[in-house]
Amino acid sequence: MLSLGFGIGAAVSWAVHDLLVRKLTQGGALLPILLAVQAAALCMLVVPSFWVGGWGAMGWAAVVPAVLAGLAYVAGSGGLYQALSRAPVRLVAPVLGSYPMISLGIAAVQGREVSAVEWLAVVGIVAGISWVAMSGRGGHGALRGSLMAALGWAVVGAVGFAVTFALSQEATRQGAEVPAMVVTRGVALVGVLVLCVVYGARMVPVRGALPVLMGMGLLDALALGLVTVAGGLPHPEYAAVASALFGVLTILLARRFLAEKVALAQWAGIAVVFAGIAVLALQ
Repeated sequence: MLSLGFGIGAAVSWAVHDLLVRKLTQGGALLPILLAVQAAALCMLVVPSFWVGGWGAMGWAAVVPAVLAGLAYVAGSGGLYQALSRAPVRLVAPVLGSYPMISLGIAAVQGREVSAVEWLAVVGIVAGISWVAMSGRGGHGALRGSLMAALGWAVVGAVGFAVTFALSQEATRQGAEVPAMVVTRGVALVGVLVLCVVYGARMVPVRGALPVLMGMGLLDALALGLVTVAGGLPHPEYAAVASALFGVLTILLARRFLAEKVALAQWAGIAVVFAGIAVLALQ
């Protein structure tokens, strides 16, 4: 239950983070913001990492998965960026939102017995998220390029995020929480910097947006930190599954603070998502 709570906390943090992204960019490029957020998150973790300590526990068994988690995060972010730039949200969001099923599959491969009820609950969560995305009024833009290419990048995004969570949790189990997060964030920052260079994105933050970007960095660090720390709890995969709520919560927050309407059909999907979370909470 605590792991599920950590995942919900991560979802809330990412939802507020995404709300700020939407308000800040209003359709602008995401990579420069992602770069600034990664830098802010790393800065906020470095000092506490030396105060909390635990660097002595960071042997190769912890450093390697932390580094790989950073690379997986960059792959997930790159897949997300590419998928959304090539196809409407309604086409790629169901694939991007499928990472809870991958997380549960990774847990099964690691030897954790997954019951049929848990599989059904996660399938319901993914189906609900997909329905919310597909039944929304926005995101009906034109397809640019091949649909298969867009869906392929969406798969890269989903796998990247699921692997990020699994590896970061493994780094926590083998080492210490905050140092593991610092290593992951450092690698992710370098990776996003490379993406900015490859795509020719500007690297200077929007004027006057620094306080907001720092707040977004704090929220992103808190969200991934909660999922990472859940690695030492029973059912750590529940944290990854519950974190997928962020998309639904972003829509609800946008309804409240940005006056964006939620279609009637979307409420049905939202109900299914929360029902799936409730089923997991009862396990």
